[in-house]
Amino acid sequence: MIRRYGEAVRSGQRYRMRPGVYAILPRGGDLLLTFQDEPLPEIQLPGGGIDKGEDPVRALYREVYEETGWHITAPRRLGAFRRFTYMPEYDLWAEKLCHIYIARPTLRLGPPVEAGHTALWCPAGDATRLLANEGERDFLRKLLRRG
Repeated sequence: MIRRYGEAVRSGQRYRMRPGVYAILPRGGDLLLTFQDEPLPEIQLPGGGIDKGEDPVRALYREVYEETGWHITAPRRLGAFRRFTYMPEYDLWAEKLCHIYIARPTLRLGPPVEAGHTALWCPAGDATRLLANEGERDFLRKLLRRG
Protein backbone atom coordinates (compact mmCIF):
# COMPACT_ATOMS: atom_id res chain seq x y z
CA MET A 1 0.00 0.00 0.00
CA ILE A 2 1.41 3.38 -1.00
CA ARG A 3 0.59 6.16 1.45
CA ARG A 4 -1.47 9.11 0.21
CA TYR A 5 -0.86 12.73 1.22
CA GLY A 6 -2.62 15.99 0.51
CA GLU A 7 -6.16 16.80 -0.42
CA ALA A 8 -8.91 14.19 -0.48
CA VAL A 9 -9.89 12.51 -3.72
CA ARG A 10 -12.84 14.39 -5.23
CA SER A 11 -15.81 12.15 -5.90
CA GLY A 12 -16.62 12.02 -9.60
CA GLN A 13 -13.37 13.72 -10.63
CA ARG A 14 -11.27 11.82 -13.18
CA TYR A 15 -7.54 11.83 -12.44
CA ARG A 16 -4.73 11.02 -14.87
CA MET A 17 -1.78 9.01 -13.50
CA ARG A 18 1.35 11.15 -13.46
CA PRO A 19 4.48 9.34 -12.21
CA GLY A 20 7.34 11.53 -11.05
CA VAL A 21 10.75 11.43 -9.39
CA TYR A 22 12.01 13.71 -6.61
CA ALA A 23 15.40 13.95 -4.90
CA ILE A 24 16.59 14.55 -1.36
CA LEU A 25 20.02 16.05 -1.97
CA PRO A 26 22.15 16.36 1.19
CA ARG A 27 25.60 17.94 1.39
CA GLY A 28 27.06 18.54 4.81
CA GLY A 29 24.12 19.49 7.00
CA ASP A 30 22.28 21.21 4.15
CA LEU A 31 19.89 20.16 1.40
CA LEU A 32 19.71 21.38 -2.17
CA LEU A 33 16.10 22.42 -2.85
CA THR A 34 14.29 24.35 -5.53
CA PHE A 35 12.07 27.40 -5.19
CA GLN A 36 9.32 27.43 -7.83
CA ASP A 37 7.61 30.77 -8.28
CA GLU A 38 4.57 29.61 -10.33
CA PRO A 39 1.80 28.53 -10.31
CA LEU A 40 2.18 29.00 -6.54
CA PRO A 41 5.43 30.13 -4.91
CA GLU A 42 6.79 27.18 -2.95
CA ILE A 43 9.91 25.32 -1.90
CA GLN A 44 10.16 21.77 -3.22
CA LEU A 45 12.42 18.78 -3.57
CA PRO A 46 13.89 19.00 -7.08
CA GLY A 47 12.09 16.69 -9.45
CA GLY A 48 9.11 16.25 -11.69
CA GLY A 49 7.31 14.09 -14.19
CA ILE A 50 8.74 11.06 -15.92
CA ASP A 51 8.31 11.46 -19.67
CA LYS A 52 6.65 8.62 -21.60
CA GLY A 53 9.24 5.90 -22.23
CA GLU A 54 11.83 7.59 -19.99
CA ASP A 55 13.78 5.62 -17.40
CA PRO A 56 12.95 6.96 -13.88
CA VAL A 57 16.62 7.42 -12.88
CA ARG A 58 17.33 9.26 -16.16
CA ALA A 59 14.30 11.47 -15.41
CA LEU A 60 15.73 12.18 -11.95
CA TYR A 61 19.06 13.37 -13.39
CA ARG A 62 17.23 15.53 -15.95
CA GLU A 63 14.76 17.07 -13.49
CA VAL A 64 17.41 17.87 -10.87
CA TYR A 65 19.55 19.56 -13.52
CA GLU A 66 16.61 21.52 -14.97
CA GLU A 67 15.45 22.79 -11.56
CA THR A 68 18.80 23.35 -9.81
CA GLY A 69 21.60 23.37 -12.40
CA TRP A 70 23.38 20.57 -10.49
CA HIS A 71 24.61 17.13 -11.55
CA ILE A 72 23.96 14.28 -9.10
CA THR A 73 25.48 10.87 -8.42
CA ALA A 74 24.56 7.66 -6.58
CA PRO A 75 20.75 7.94 -6.62
CA ARG A 76 19.00 5.43 -4.37
CA ARG A 77 15.23 5.00 -4.23
CA LEU A 78 13.70 5.45 -0.77
CA GLY A 79 10.04 4.81 -1.58
CA ALA A 80 6.95 6.44 -3.02
CA PHE A 81 3.76 8.23 -2.08
CA ARG A 82 0.62 9.34 -3.91
CA ARG A 83 -1.25 12.59 -3.98
CA PHE A 84 -4.28 13.76 -5.91
CA THR A 85 -4.13 17.34 -7.10
CA TYR A 86 -5.01 19.84 -9.77
CA MET A 87 -2.00 20.98 -11.82
CA PRO A 88 -2.95 24.40 -13.24
CA GLU A 89 0.18 24.62 -15.42
CA TYR A 90 -1.13 21.57 -17.35
CA ASP A 91 -4.88 22.09 -16.74
CA LEU A 92 -4.83 18.54 -15.38
CA TRP A 93 -6.32 16.66 -12.45
CA ALA A 94 -3.57 14.20 -11.59
CA GLU A 95 -2.92 11.23 -9.39
CA LYS A 96 0.77 11.86 -8.78
CA LEU A 97 2.85 8.81 -7.98
CA CYS A 98 5.93 10.42 -6.40
CA HIS A 99 9.07 8.27 -6.25
CA ILE A 100 11.57 9.67 -3.72
CA TYR A 101 15.32 9.19 -4.10
CA ILE A 102 18.37 10.27 -2.15
CA ALA A 103 21.43 11.31 -4.18
CA ARG A 104 24.59 13.38 -3.89
CA PRO A 105 24.79 16.77 -5.59
CA THR A 106 28.31 16.70 -7.03
CA LEU A 107 28.78 19.44 -9.61
CA ARG A 108 27.09 22.76 -10.25
CA LEU A 109 26.80 23.06 -14.02
CA GLY A 110 25.12 26.49 -13.97
CA PRO A 111 21.85 28.11 -12.98
CA PRO A 112 18.55 26.21 -13.32
CA VAL A 113 17.46 25.96 -16.95
CA GLU A 114 13.77 25.61 -16.14
CA ALA A 115 12.06 28.99 -15.98
CA GLY A 116 10.69 30.01 -12.61
CA HIS A 117 13.07 27.84 -10.55
CA THR A 118 15.83 28.95 -8.20
CA ALA A 119 18.25 26.55 -6.52
CA LEU A 120 18.73 27.08 -2.80
CA TRP A 121 20.65 25.47 0.02
CA CYS A 122 18.81 25.05 3.29
CA PRO A 123 19.70 23.47 6.64
CA ALA A 124 18.12 20.00 6.62
CA GLY A 125 16.11 20.64 9.80
CA ASP A 126 14.60 23.82 8.34
CA ALA A 127 13.61 22.01 5.16
CA THR A 128 11.20 19.80 7.10
CA ARG A 129 9.17 22.97 7.78
CA LEU A 130 9.72 24.79 4.48
CA LEU A 131 8.85 22.09 1.95
CA ALA A 132 5.39 22.78 0.59
CA ASN A 133 4.46 19.13 0.04
CA GLU A 134 3.44 17.03 3.04
CA GLY A 135 4.70 13.79 1.47
CA GLU A 136 8.14 15.30 0.80
CA ARG A 137 8.30 16.62 4.39
CA ASP A 138 7.41 13.20 5.77
CA PHE A 139 10.07 11.37 3.72
CA LEU A 140 12.68 13.90 4.82
CA ARG A 141 11.69 13.64 8.51
CA LYS A 142 11.96 9.84 8.38
CA LEU A 143 15.37 10.05 6.71
CA LEU A 144 16.67 12.53 9.28
CA ARG A 145 15.40 10.38 12.17
CA ARG A 146 17.33 7.40 10.78
CA GLY A 147 20.45 9.54 10.68
